[in-house]
Formats: sequence, structure tokens, C-alpha cells
Amino acid sequence: MELKTQIIALLFLSLFFCLMSCQTPKEKQPNIIFIMSDDHTSQAWGIYGGILKDHVKTPNIQRLADEGIVLKNVFCTNSICTPSRASILTGQYSHRNGVYTLSEALEPDSNNIAKVLKNNGYQTAIVGKWHLKKQPSGFDYFNVLPGQGRYHNPILKTKDNWLDHYKGGKEYEGFSSDVITDFSIEWLKNRDTEKPFFLMTHFKATHEPFDYPERHKDLYKDVEMPEPESLYDFSPQTTGRSFIGQKLENLGWRWEQASKDSKNWWTTYPGMPFSMEGLDSIQARKKIYQKFVKDFLRCGTAIDDNIGKLLEYLDENGLAENTIVIYTSDQGYFLGEHGFFDKRLMYEESLRMPFVMRFPKEIQAGTKNDDIILNIDFPAIFADYANVEQPDFIQGTSFRENIKGKTPSDWRTSMYYRYWLHQEVRPAHFGVRNDRFKLIFFYGQPLGKPGAKKETTTPAWEFYDLQNDPKELQNAYEDSKYAMIIDEMKKELLKQKNLAGDSDASYPIMEEIMEKYW
Repeated sequence: MELKTQIIALLFLSLFFCLMSCQTPKEKQPNIIFIMSDDHTSQAWGIYGGILKDHVKTPNIQRLADEGIVLKNVFCTNSICTPSRASILTGQYSHRNGVYTLSEALEPDSNNIAKVLKNNGYQTAIVGKWHLKKQPSGFDYFNVLPGQGRYHNPILKTKDNWLDHYKGGKEYEGFSSDVITDFSIEWLKNRDTEKPFFLMTHFKATHEPFDYPERHKDLYKDVEMPEPESLYDFSPQTTGRSFIGQKLENLGWRWEQASKDSKNWWTTYPGMPFSMEGLDSIQARKKIYQKFVKDFLRCGTAIDDNIGKLLEYLDENGLAENTIVIYTSDQGYFLGEHGFFDKRLMYEESLRMPFVMRFPKEIQAGTKNDDIILNIDFPAIFADYANVEQPDFIQGTSFRENIKGKTPSDWRTSMYYRYWLHQEVRPAHFGVRNDRFKLIFFYGQPLGKPGAKKETTTPAWEFYDLQNDPKELQNAYEDSKYAMIIDEMKKELLKQKNLAGDSDASYPIMEEIMEKYW
């Protein structure tokens, strides 16, 4: 009996060790490199097509697209630098994280995805543009620009020389995008190779003044750039829109002021001096556009150079297979469409965030996805890839299944947007967009937000059929054939606003406006 018991015990032990040895080992956490530029709009990437696709010089962005996936419908929830960056870190809309405009800081004690990953075994770093005022938290290492920073010989700030806002830091010789990449690679070389890493490499480019390194100064020399269809849109009457917008002439005026008194102007521009003297309105706009777009694309090519350096480092060190590489922009930007430059609006050029992603282990090369993705979803997918349960503070949702071609049946079919930094030429507004239609309500109130102008504007609606009018050339709000659709879109707008937790209950004026104009 004792021998039988021993045999049974041995059998159980053998079975136990067999089960233990046959278990699938825990999936290795992948590395994540999140590369983000400022304003590098989809029209300037080439991979999204458009009139500039044959002129852009972005072979490394193209490489990422060829080896990974291009997301075609990624949108920001507030198209301006500081709020978009706060949403990317927190996974929250502006009204939730408290960063509405360019003036608020992301408080160091705020929840963010870097803290989550750091607490789950990742080394974390951010290099380049921070733009959230106070010292970064959740990062083992940071070396960031004060405010926008400068293109040439940038100042960067670390823990050792940090002072809030524009103070502190150390100057480094070179072009901003090159310097930021060099520090990113230096950190990668010195990291603990036993741990996965989360690196955010953030370029100042392509933000105004759209500067570029000496090596690209002759790019597009004597080239005539193609013009967008709506370049010579000079007034709201052209399209029926409800506001003036940031016109290209404003940029031309800035160049002229900088040409006259560069020492006292807020920045320095490449290719000065500039003058519109003696030109009619068509000639002036054409001249501004040509300089603007060439400068912008040269600046973007310098970004692409540095994406190449990061990819080369991964290749040379055997890291490419287990590293997720993302390249995106914090929002879009107008390159002359509607006669505009800058961003802020819910129009497509400003709203869309170009986004390409490579992860050889999981993402099929050369694929595309049309699902509606938001910047508040970014930290959710970071947590998902890191095998970390999504934190409660994140309002977004992981889109990992979407990019594998397995979009969940309950995935969003519409999205909510709100811009808070009110000006008369670009009024505060909120809106909803689905795969075909867009409805925007320009409520035109500052609501006490820092930096917003006190002068209000008359509330107005705009509606666009993106299938029949993809370039948003005609506000169709008054078109009777869309009346029922607009009514449904208004209901959807309220639904999405409520789902986002965005209540105007503390703004009595908004209740009055909603009652009168809804």
C-alpha cells in the first residue's frame, strides 16, 4: 500500500512539473517609441495623398507605412498644442484634465500613462517638446524644450536644471529636430536593457516659424507648388461659413514685420526679407502660399531624417521586432485650404491627426484602418500593449483589436470635439462627426477661459456632407434636403457631449444659447 501511495505521489509530481513546463510564458512586454511632431499635418506626409504627395520628401514615414499600418481617421478632441498633449498623456477630454487652452499646466500630480507604465516595469523618458508648463512627472528621464523652444541651438531642461515655464535649461548646438533625436538615442543607449522602455520623442517642428536645417535650404528651389482648390477663398460668403478664420495674409504680415525689425519680433523666420508691396490680393496670397508650403515641407523633411535615425538604431541593435513605433502629430494644420494657416477648427485639415504605426510581431505590413480613433485612445493602447489593465482615469479605449482587423462591434461611429480658446475670427465651438457628416455649433463665448477674447460672436451652425463635399467648400446647414439628417446629428451631438461628461451647467449663458439656437 505504501509503495502504491508513493507511485501515485510521483505521478502527481510528474504531472505537476509537466504542466508547469508546458505553460506559455508571460508575453514579453514590448518597447514603445511614440514620436510626435507639432502641426505636421497629413497633407504634408505623402502617404495620405493630396496635391503635395509628389513633392514631399518623407521616405521614412513611407517606410513605416509600408511596414506597418496607416490610420486614416484619427482625430484630436481639441485642435491646439497644449490641450492635445494633455489628452494624449491622460486619455481625457480637456474638461476632464483641466487643460482647455494654451495657458493651463498639466499638474505634476495628475494621472498620466507614463506613471502607469513606470509602475509596471517600464523605463520612461520624454525628449523634446513638452509644452505643459510644469515639470514632467512619471518619467525616469526628461530633457524638454521650454515652451515652444527654438529651432537653432535649442535650450532643453532636465531634472537638474528645471525651472517652470521658460526658465532654466541648457543650450545645445545644432538644429532642434537633430538635437532631440540625438538625446533620444543617447538615452536608449544608456537604458537598463533588462527592462522594456517607453520613449516619447517630441519634435518642435513643424510649428511656426517653419524653419529647417541648412542641408534642406535648396529643397524646392525653383519649384512651383500646386495650390489647394480653396486657396483663393477670401471671405465667409464664399462657402457660407460663419467666421473669418486665420488668413494667409496674417502670416505674410508677420513676415513683413520680422523683416523690418527682427530683433523685436517674437521669432525669426527663414528666407527673410519678405514683402507684399505692390501686389494685388491674388498675387500676394500666391506669394505667401509658395513660401509657406516650401518652408513647411523642408521642416517636415528634417523630421523624416530623424525618424530614419531612430529606425536605424532599432535595426542595428536588434530591437525592431519587439518595439512598437508610432509617428503622429498633435493635430492637423491648414496649408492654404480655405485661405487659412494654423489649426484650432473642426475642419478636416485641422481635426485629423496623421498616424502611422509599426509592430512586426502583431501588425500586418502595408495595412490601413478607417475606424474613428481619438487622441484620448492613445494611452489606452499603450496600457494594452504593456499588458496592464486600463486605468479608470482614461476616457478613451484601446484600438489594438481594430488595427488587427478585428474592430469591436460596439466601436464608436461618431466623435465629439470642443475648442475652447475663443476669438472673433475663430469662435469657440463644439461638434460631432461620423463617417459621412459633420455638424458644428460655433457658440462664440469665452466662458472665462484664459487667453480667450472677451468679444463674443453670434452663435451659428455649420453642416458638411463629407461624401459629397470632402473639402468642406459649402456650409449646407440651410439645405432642406439635409433637414432630417441635421436633426439626428443634433441629437447625436448631445449624446456624445454627455458621454464625454462635458456639461455646461456652470455656464448660464450657454443654457440661454442652447435654448435659443438648438
